[in-house]
Amino acid sequence: MNQFLYKISFLVILLLSASQMTDLIFTERELVQSLKEYIEAEEMKLEAVKSWANKLDMLTRVSTLDPEGFLAHPVNAYKLMKRLNTEWSELESLVLQDPSDGFISNMSVHRQYFPDEEDEKGAAKALIRLQDTYKLDSESFSKGKLPGVRYNAELTVDDCFDMGKLAYNENDYYHSVLWMQQALRQMDSGEDAKTPKADILDYLSYSVYQMGDLPRAIELTRRLVAIDPSHQRAGANLHYFERLLSKELRDRGQGQQEPADEKPIQLDTYERPKDYLPEREVYEALCRGEGVKMTEKRRSRLFCRYQDGSRSPRLLLKPMKEEDEWDSPHIVRFLEALSDEEIEKIKELAKPKLARATVRDPKTGVLTVANYRVSKSAWLEGEDDPVIARVNQRIEDVTGLTVDTAELLQVANYGVGGQYEPHYDFSRKDEPDAFKSLGTGNRVATFLNYMSDVEAGGATVFPDFGAAIWPRKGTAVFWYNLFKSGEGDYRTRHAACPVLVGSKWVSNKWIHERGQEFRRPCGLTEVD
Repeated sequence: MNQFLYKISFLVILLLSASQMTDLIFTERELVQSLKEYIEAEEMKLEAVKSWANKLDMLTRVSTLDPEGFLAHPVNAYKLMKRLNTEWSELESLVLQDPSDGFISNMSVHRQYFPDEEDEKGAAKALIRLQDTYKLDSESFSKGKLPGVRYNAELTVDDCFDMGKLAYNENDYYHSVLWMQQALRQMDSGEDAKTPKADILDYLSYSVYQMGDLPRAIELTRRLVAIDPSHQRAGANLHYFERLLSKELRDRGQGQQEPADEKPIQLDTYERPKDYLPEREVYEALCRGEGVKMTEKRRSRLFCRYQDGSRSPRLLLKPMKEEDEWDSPHIVRFLEALSDEEIEKIKELAKPKLARATVRDPKTGVLTVANYRVSKSAWLEGEDDPVIARVNQRIEDVTGLTVDTAELLQVANYGVGGQYEPHYDFSRKDEPDAFKSLGTGNRVATFLNYMSDVEAGGATVFPDFGAAIWPRKGTAVFWYNLFKSGEGDYRTRHAACPVLVGSKWVSNKWIHERGQEFRRPCGLTEVD
């Protein structure tokens, strides 16, 4: 009996051991499968990293050959911001799954110089600004169909979605519709994307609703529900939109729902919301070269001449070529105002000092940044380099005004979407402290050097009288902001149009009242 029990016990032990061993066999198989999945994941990760490196290697080979030319295309500038702020971080997270000390340390060193989220948003807003100003539909941007471009640059479905989401998050449903529609159009044409179609339809349908287009909002929401029936918000929205439309139809005495407009949404499908700038439409039309009021009669009053600065010894042998750009107010352009060598030297001096351009608060006189001025600027003194001193002297010679009380030479660079909306250079009566700290009076005149050509956009426009002055490298324009009486000439309200393609470099010299008493005597009437 004991021997029988022993045999049974031994059999049980063997059975248990066999069962355990069988489990271990299956466990080992699972481990092998897990190992294979790990290897496959590592290979996929490596392939993803290699693909990214190859793509960026090709891109940087092109971009570094001509950095300014490459960044002249606004889409290239936007995508650079997006890559450095978003996509490089995604790559970093991928590599961190199996840390690579060399890569991570290199990323840590360079991360401090990367654009941040605000920079990426700013670049996206710049594209939207260009879209509005130059009446470019989203497809033109997405496919890189811009005037004067030298490099192909296209936006993907995900890029368009990100543009639309940025606008949506700022309650800008007009632009959200335009970019979500473009994302959907590209996805429907077969383009691959990480963004789910349901997400695009979700944002697009609600944005269309916010624009007051209920039939189309309903049609888009039905598409969303068909793709994702469990989407709770879509179902609720659909019922809400249908009730609203039914109520509208009853109020109008209609019994049948109007079919949704199936035409693609374009710039003119919905009315662009009004904003804070009263002359927005006039200003943007001038930027496009429309609405310029240079009549033949006015053109007949424009002349060109040699300017020797009232026989200035520095201009006697080589007087400046001067052209009239406008008769009243009188705006002139000086040709060959700066040489190529001088321009390169000024840019070289300014680049290390470039920072976000500021404006002077009219009430406090304090310099601050503003959304209506988007550029980088630096201030250069005559002591910085003989070239700056020479340029200052040349401005004094050709205008006949002293620059001893003028502001420093301001160098500004307007990149993608760079602009300065309509503004006055002089301070008005309700801004008595604008230049109080300088102690040199008001800005009597503006001298503006163009230090680059611009492939598209970037004009200086005067909405009040319909003038558009286009950048020409090496030339300068000059006008008086004040009448001889000291009263401000309100016609000189002007703007720097957004740069569509290219990079715009200018240098400004704002000349002040003090010291001009005998160089530009006062007039007897208010508008002399």
